[in-house]
Amino acid sequence: MSAFRYEAVDTQGRLRHGLLDADSVRNVLDRLRADGLTPTSVEAAPERAAHLSRARLPAAALSLLTQQLATLVQSGMPLDQSLLAVAEQADDAAVAKLAQSLHAHVQSGESLPAAMSRYPRTFSPLYRGLIGAGTETGRLPEVLARLADYLDARLALRQKFVVALIYPALVTIIAIGVIAVLVTYVVPQVVSVYQQSRQTLPLLTQGLIAVSGFFRATGVLWLAVAIGAVAALVAALRREHTRARIHAALLRVPGVGRLASSLDTARYASTLAILVGSGAPLLRSLDAASDVVRMIPLARAARAAASLVREGVSLSRALKEQNAFPPVLIHLIANGEQSGALAPMLERAARELERDAERRLAWIAALIQPTLIVAMGAIVLVLVLAVMLPIVTMNQLVR
Repeated sequence: MSAFRYEAVDTQGRLRHGLLDADSVRNVLDRLRADGLTPTSVEAAPERAAHLSRARLPAAALSLLTQQLATLVQSGMPLDQSLLAVAEQADDAAVAKLAQSLHAHVQSGESLPAAMSRYPRTFSPLYRGLIGAGTETGRLPEVLARLADYLDARLALRQKFVVALIYPALVTIIAIGVIAVLVTYVVPQVVSVYQQSRQTLPLLTQGLIAVSGFFRATGVLWLAVAIGAVAALVAALRREHTRARIHAALLRVPGVGRLASSLDTARYASTLAILVGSGAPLLRSLDAASDVVRMIPLARAARAAASLVREGVSLSRALKEQNAFPPVLIHLIANGEQSGALAPMLERAARELERDAERRLAWIAALIQPTLIVAMGAIVLVLVLAVMLPIVTMNQLVR
């Protein structure tokens, strides 16, 4: 149930107001009339609305909510009843409260995009823009279905990235921790035995002792430097100019740059496909699609292409002049413009770019994993040799 704030007039003309818990605005109206009151205003309680507006649904929960709403609306169920059904079916309490609140706002006469704008942390400007385009063109069920597929694809791709990077990240963290313990604690304890023998230690062992002593003496300083570097990086990333330079450098890295470009271009193409397919004007669609591009150099190129389209240049030519987008996107857009099937060609381009990104991700993960193993193995080998060489030397002296 949701909380609703109401204002009503009683039989003596006095103004009454308060809060009621109910499933919908209609239930509140029925209860007020049953109590002999004439309602003048009913809306979701600001406390509840404010709480939800600060909340943010996880990507998986938002994708599921969109999928359920799309299925119900496509079946012919009215929008307000669909929202109520989503609230009743939701396993997550946050999803249920959000759907109930949207249902209350829609029943009170608000449009769905206006109701969603009350919760900007959950519904992005792109999400609300797509819903608004579907509402204006009368193609809301189709837009919801496309949006649900879009969110599912983004979520699946993100999960593949997480799975691919978990192993290298865990190996790196564990190896750094083990090496730090060995260098700062275990190795000094072992090597101290050799130092008491007053024998000349091998150079490798002497070097390890020096490195261990250095890190033990400056460990706090290194920790402070690391914290300071992270803080400086976070502060620098807040400036668009700095982010643009970092993104430009990242796009020039072999392998990684093509991966980032494919991901951003796929997001751009799929967003543009939904907007164009929903009947939104091309110029408006280009502006909205440019906002979802995360790499600043690519986003600037997308906006420059949109400016050229406003001047009458075709979309494929405008994108080609930027020298920033993969050829597959430009060729498929050109085919779509010639055949009059731009939205299907954009969807096909998005799929091709997503597959390219997945292949490059698999290749990078396959390269990183053995590289990490070899690097960590080499470090451990050096540590073992530094510990074992004095033993071998002492055995030779005894013989």
